[in-house]
Amino acid sequence: MGSNAFEKKPSRKAVKRFHFYPRFWKTAETPSGTFLKWKRIVEKSFISSNQVPDIIMTMSIDAYQDIMHGPLVSFLELSKKLGGVVADHAQFVKEAFDAQFEFLKKVAVSSPPSNVDLQSMLKPTSEKIATIQAFREKNRTSPFFNHLSSISESIPALGWVCVAPAPGPYVKEMNDAGQFYINRVLKDWKEKDLNHVEWARLWIQTLTELQQFIKQHHTTGLVWSGKNKSTISSGSGVPPPPPPIGGLPPPIPIADLKVSDLEDDRSALFAQINQGADITKGLKKVTSDMQTHKNPSLRSGPAPYKAPPTTVANGTRLVSAPSVLKQPTFSRDGKKWLIEYQQNNANLLVENAEMNNVVYMYRCEGSTLQIKGKINSVVMDSCKKCSLVFDTMVSSAEFINCQSVQMQVLGKVPTISVDKTDGCQMYLSSQSLGVEIISSKSSEMNVMIPKGTSGDYTEQPIPEQFKTVVKGTSLSTICVESLG
Repeated sequence: MGSNAFEKKPSRKAVKRFHFYPRFWKTAETPSGTFLKWKRIVEKSFISSNQVPDIIMTMSIDAYQDIMHGPLVSFLELSKKLGGVVADHAQFVKEAFDAQFEFLKKVAVSSPPSNVDLQSMLKPTSEKIATIQAFREKNRTSPFFNHLSSISESIPALGWVCVAPAPGPYVKEMNDAGQFYINRVLKDWKEKDLNHVEWARLWIQTLTELQQFIKQHHTTGLVWSGKNKSTISSGSGVPPPPPPIGGLPPPIPIADLKVSDLEDDRSALFAQINQGADITKGLKKVTSDMQTHKNPSLRSGPAPYKAPPTTVANGTRLVSAPSVLKQPTFSRDGKKWLIEYQQNNANLLVENAEMNNVVYMYRCEGSTLQIKGKINSVVMDSCKKCSLVFDTMVSSAEFINCQSVQMQVLGKVPTISVDKTDGCQMYLSSQSLGVEIISSKSSEMNVMIPKGTSGDYTEQPIPEQFKTVVKGTSLSTICVESLG
């Protein structure tokens, strides 16, 4: 072939390998086997060596577009087919991805901006995420509430642009956060309509490919091109603040800084250290009348000052505002009972409930709910120090994001689900000993098993610690008992 073979323009794939994969520089894949001849070929090709950063950023933008034109488009089309609130919710998801795509295009041509400018650039994406989550809160009575929750719990994955040095695992964590509601969608619809099953699969695939995109192009954090100034800061046209009136303070004269004073202080310090055991002779003895445990009067006095809780955002210290208590509600909407924002109410009672009714208890504190009759299911969401007493349940009792809650079944319940809950006491009856308890990301869970007819209970904790070992190509997991 002669030297003319090296004058031939290489393929785009070969040039990309040269730029991005150094292991191809001196391998048998190169015609000459040397780096210099390949360098000469690339320099004559359509991609020059100083264009490598542009190629990298272009590949990053193209890869993100592949996600938007791939699983995300399929997800949006299927959401539109399902219709209703699912289609409306999916439209907000599309707008959130579009906002992040516009942000990444600015990243591809900008250098890292200031914190203030960065917040301005991220504002469209954050507003779309807030819209998605607010839409879920407005449609809690919807039969597609699990669909909305699947998206709302995992859509914060788009906040990976603010995470360093491991944004990829953050997306995986957000994907897992929505998995609880994804499983409920699969459970409710796998035998009714497979379109809902495919809908859940496409959303998981979208976040999975987003994680792969980050791993490939933004492994340790958001990568800026570093070429130009930020598009926000360069277009704002806001001049820097003027200097204070009177100008800067005059510098301290060097002649006023006496080195001899510093040397005298150091000499005195070392002289005291060199005293050895004699250094304690100058200490005063604490007599009994000076000891607070013997004189309670010394302990009285004004309470120490406690600063209000503060949060830091973008270098500015802000005082957090107190939470606003919402109006408590107790209502029935068709087949669903809604109990929300109850405070210290021990007389919550659901009567005349039917077998297909569902009870939903949300953000209550210090309250007790009693359900008489046979109902389908009950959900206790984001409640604190609450109690639940019911007769018989057809489906399940669920506790989500709760703290210090108790449950007692007088009849029978087939399933108890505990998710992201710290402190859950479950009192069973003799008819409900065949119950299945499903727990995830929870702690301090105890099951009270009745002892015959005496009314006494045996307390059994649900394991929280596990040991996993590798056996061949599979894993084996067993519970680990605490020895403390």
